[in-house]
Amino acid sequence: MADVAAHITGTVWKIEVKEGQRISAGDTLVILESMKMEMPVESTEDGVVKEIRCKESQPVNEGDVLVVLG
Repeated sequence: MADVAAHITGTVWKIEVKEGQRISAGDTLVILESMKMEMPVESTEDGVVKEIRCKESQPVNEGDVLVVLG
């Protein structure tokens, strides 16, 4: 299992995946908005989305876990 965390403080603009979805390394999981810029949060490995721990429009801090992969 791997936790995918926010690399910046911002707002969850869009969630690109669903629980149970198979993903590959480099796939965009979540898009964060910070200072009017959109920044993708990408998977570092292949796997399956086990849990999504954020919601669109939710503010997040750097280091907050957004998605859990299995």
